[in-house]
Amino acid sequence: MSSISLEDFQKIKLKIGKIIEAGRVDGSDKLLKLIVDLGSEKRQIIAGIGKNYQPEDLVNQEIVVVANLEPKLIFGLESNGMLLAADDAGQPVFLKPEKEVPAGTKIL
Repeated sequence: MSSISLEDFQKIKLKIGKIIEAGRVDGSDKLLKLIVDLGSEKRQIIAGIGKNYQPEDLVNQEIVVVANLEPKLIFGLESNGMLLAADDAGQPVFLKPEKEVPAGTKIL
């Protein structure tokens, strides 16, 4: 595993996001379109979690978001961030705070 410097790590902006809308991406069984509240703004994130999560179960869930990634087109939709999840034997498991915190809270 390669290492990065502390300075490089500090460039990554991790924030708590609250999923306020979730739906399937037309034509894909894997992709979900999430609208995530980051406190001062709402963002669309396209995530490849559709085989493991139902959209209706995600609304109001708090997640950890990488908030300063460059936008990327995924299946013709702009994704403005990335959610963090652990890989549990091929199944994504969201990283989230142990108690509810305001959307947009910075991860230290």
